[in-house]
Amino acid sequence: MRVFLFGLVFLFVFSGLRAQETTEEKQIQIVYGGTFSKDEARYPGASIFSRDEEKQVQFEHQGADLWCDVAIYYPKENRLRAIGQVRLQQGDSVEMNSRQVQYNGNTRLAKSFGKVELTNSEMTLYTDTLYFDRAAQRSYYRSGARIVDSENTLTSRVGTYFMELKKYRFKDSVHIENADYTIDSRQMDYYTETKNAYMRGPSTIKGEDYTMYCERGFYDTSIEQGYGVRKTKIYYDNRIIEGDSVFFDKTREFASATNNIQVTDTVNDGVVRAHYAEVFKAKDSVFATRRAVAINMVENDSLYMHGDTLMVTGKPDERVIRAFRRARFFKTDLAGKCDSIHFEQKTGITELVSDPIMWNAENQMTGDSIYLISDLETEKLDSLKVINNAFVIALDTVGQQGYNQAKGKDLFGKFEDNVLKDIDLVKNTEVIYYMYNDKQELLGIDKTICSKIRLHMLNNAIDEITFFVNPDGNIFPDKDLPEDSRKLKGFIWRGDERLLTKEDIFDEDDNNLVLPTIRGINDPLNIDKEEQLRAKRSRTAAHKKKR
Repeated sequence: MRVFLFGLVFLFVFSGLRAQETTEEKQIQIVYGGTFSKDEARYPGASIFSRDEEKQVQFEHQGADLWCDVAIYYPKENRLRAIGQVRLQQGDSVEMNSRQVQYNGNTRLAKSFGKVELTNSEMTLYTDTLYFDRAAQRSYYRSGARIVDSENTLTSRVGTYFMELKKYRFKDSVHIENADYTIDSRQMDYYTETKNAYMRGPSTIKGEDYTMYCERGFYDTSIEQGYGVRKTKIYYDNRIIEGDSVFFDKTREFASATNNIQVTDTVNDGVVRAHYAEVFKAKDSVFATRRAVAINMVENDSLYMHGDTLMVTGKPDERVIRAFRRARFFKTDLAGKCDSIHFEQKTGITELVSDPIMWNAENQMTGDSIYLISDLETEKLDSLKVINNAFVIALDTVGQQGYNQAKGKDLFGKFEDNVLKDIDLVKNTEVIYYMYNDKQELLGIDKTICSKIRLHMLNNAIDEITFFVNPDGNIFPDKDLPEDSRKLKGFIWRGDERLLTKEDIFDEDDNNLVLPTIRGINDPLNIDKEEQLRAKRSRTAAHKKKR
């Protein structure tokens, strides 16, 4: 029984000591009181301490020191009001200066007024009213502030500083001013140690020769490098780059984009679309792949050019477009395919390279090389060249049985208002042509050879044929010309390959392309974790560089 009573007494005394220790630990301590006074009428229950000739009044509370000219201290409530040249120091990490502070020792919340300055090793914050929550180790403002670090000046209407993370969360009218660029955003997380900014909401970065817009993105303000992952656009010299994810590097003069990309040439009104693209500003070039297509206007008609890889190089008035591997192009009445396509703006020449085939409406044209030449002044199609083994084939649209054919060593065509009007075939030319009267009755099949043939086109079909230099041939009745004589040597009909719409420039691989998943588009990233990963990668890279 005595043991039990002794235990109760010990527990009671121990609990009382613990409570006393906890109370004393929470209590604001007076380090230097200066002069002491009371004013119960104005400050009931308060002790008033004022600086003397030697120094300011000083208080201490749980690792923080406070100096001021006058302190109105309420010991029972464990709070004080500091007035005049107030300085609050938390260890070596944070110093806050202001004209006045209200501090609650129980909640460890300080509210500062009048020309507030919060300083740490990375930055200084200036505002009129600032809350410093020592328990949560954060400070915040609601009526505007200016933050200055070694590189940037930042302003916003609302902001919170997380001291352990060394991070600001800015909201409402966020602005960064730098000698080389400005940033405006609705909301931003900014890390004072790394100078990294994570933006949310409409955000614009303006540099000396670029502008970037996004609604979610990242920017390393130290090296002017970053990315956007929602509604991103980069206005880069004379190009606009858009995509689900767009990366930008000022130092390398480089930008890249992934998924649903569009690169617009603002000078030439040209567009490149793809699912991956790179832009090199110094080289004035664009590299694009993954369902890549270049779109240019030809007399109010869009010309689509596709290849496994697209490259656009050269100054605005000297653009060169190349499509490599499985290249194809399409416009309303003209389409073609080959291994690669080369277009040079300065000369107006488009070359189809390696096993080219082209369709002008119903007419199939093949040869070793095919060239389309544009008028440099009007930018309309001017002429056509097919060099070596030129062959023109068109289905006989009336009888739907045979094929009209013309072949020669070379072919030269002439366009009028982007419509093919005349075709000249030269050297060792041959023709097979189905002839009809006005009643669409077959008169016979013309089979002729000569040195040169001219085909006059009407509505993209052969209307007249003119033979030059000793033509030799006959018009055979249908029954008198065997089937095996109705095709010229080298005849290959490739009608099933014809491109009928702009979508036909893409093959099965293009249409079944699986796009990579881009982090951060649908759901915001864990910014703190992202920053930790970024810092880890930087440390690893630095370690490898030392090795």
